[in-house]
Order: sequence, then C-alpha cells, then structure tokens
Amino acid sequence: MIERVCIVGAGVIGSLFAGHLAQVSEVSVLTRRREHADALIRDGLRVSGKSERHATVRASADPAELPAPDVAIIATKATGLRDAVETLAGTYPDATMTTVLNGLGAEEIVRQHGEWPIVSAVTFMSGTRHSDTHVEYILDTETWLGPYEETPFERVQEIADTILASGLRAEALPDLRPAQWSKLIFNAAVNPVAALTGLPHDPHFASEDGPTDLGHLVHGLVDEGKAVATAAGIELHDDPWEMNVLATQRGSAHYPSMLEDVDAHRQTEIELITGSLIREAERHHVPVPLHTLLHGLVKAKEESW
Repeated sequence: MIERVCIVGAGVIGSLFAGHLAQVSEVSVLTRRREHADALIRDGLRVSGKSERHATVRASADPAELPAPDVAIIATKATGLRDAVETLAGTYPDATMTTVLNGLGAEEIVRQHGEWPIVSAVTFMSGTRHSDTHVEYILDTETWLGPYEETPFERVQEIADTILASGLRAEALPDLRPAQWSKLIFNAAVNPVAALTGLPHDPHFASEDGPTDLGHLVHGLVDEGKAVATAAGIELHDDPWEMNVLATQRGSAHYPSMLEDVDAHRQTEIELITGSLIREAERHHVPVPLHTLLHGLVKAKEESW
C-alpha cells in the first residue's frame, strides 16, 4: 500500500479519492480555498451513494503545511490545473504525481513545474458535490493508470492496488494512451453537446431513430475522433460510441461537468478536451468540422457571460 497520499483538488473526483483512500492510507487534501480546508479538518469528509464513508483527513490550502506524500493525485478541473501545479512547484520532490484529468496535455503542464515521476490516469467514476465536506458517489466505474515517460510500471501498479484496496475500481495499463484516447473521444462528443443543449447524458445521446435525433450528431463526433486516433496510430481501448450507449442505459442521467460549468457560468474544460482533439487533428491533417463547430459555440457561450 502507498502510505501517504495527497489529493490535489477537492471537487467531486478528488473527494471520492480522498474519502476512499483514507481507509487504507494517510490522506491529506490540498484545497484551493482556506475555508474548504478548515471545513474538512472540522467535519471530516463524507461519501454517500455507491459507498458510505466518513474519513478524517488533513487539509490545507498551502502544501508546506501538509506532510510530504508518496503520491499526489492531481484531480483539479482542467481550468485549475496550472494554478495548482504552480503551488506545488518546489515541493514534494520524492512524490509521484498522478494526473486524473479529462483531455490531453495535463502531464506536460505538470512537467513544466517539476521533475517528479508522473503517472497518467483517466477516470470514469462520477458523483455529485453536496458541500465542501459531502460528495455522493454515483458512477462506480474504473480509473485507468499508466506510466508517463520513465516512470516504472511497478509504481503504476502500486498506486492502482492502493486504489483497489480503498474500495474503488482501477486498472494499471502498460500504455495508457489507448484508454486515454477512448475517454477523450467520449468526452469530446458528450460534454459539448450537453453544455450546448442543456441535456444531461441521457438516452437522447444514443438515439438515432429519427432524422433529427441527437444520436446522429454524437455519432458523427465520435467518428471524427476515431479518425484522428487512427491517424495518430492509436488503437482504442474501448469504442467511444459503445461507451456512450452503455452510459445512457444506466438508469439515471449523469450531468457532465461541462454542463455544470455552463449552468454556473464558469469557464469550461473545452480547451483540454475538444481543443486538444482539434490540435491533434490539425497535426495529422484530419478534418473535424463538427468538433470545430462545437468548440466555437462553447467558446462563444463562455463569452456571453
């Protein structure tokens, strides 16, 4: 087991990791707001839903006030990543940084701020944040992890085993890129559509019965993404269209994070998700007109605020 873990970013995903990992490791939480840290110290962290946990964690908005971890799981939103790693610069030299963000490029941003070993990860688990100290665990799906640069696979396996021991699902992969791209294409198809339509991820996203059904658009976005992956030499871990169909059949509609951001008039993760896919498409000379259109519409929606 990994003895000491720091969770960087205490939103839904970070809280789910913290609440579970605290059962098997010493967990600290690096928050953006001091009052958030104070609430976690005072009340602990409650997880409800798919599992029931009440964890005691250390917390601070200053990494110097927390014990040096063996592993730091960076679970911020894409829009908060750069600020978070700037805060971490010069700290925790012996820690393995594990990025759990949507899209592509998080590892490069982390590398710009330190020489830590890095593990790449993507996760499909999701939940609802009820307060600074309470998160509901809704979708109990896997986190996939793989080595970045020269990080030994054995370290990836240790982290995955610790996550598994905590009650969450995880799988260590020698090469994360096929899984990372599957998630990227899925997210790039689902998140902007949800953000622009106001629909949660429900059966509309897989319906292709009528000529105006939303599934046609989502399928077209997936096909564009798969064409980019093929040009990049990536053999996908899972088919993103099948992932979409299965997710819409789970019974309860999930609110994608980009829809939550739009509802709250916050900056979205469009650049690290759709933006990264468009940049890869340009690099490999693959046309992606649907993604380009949705990228522009989401950026325009942000400007409207």
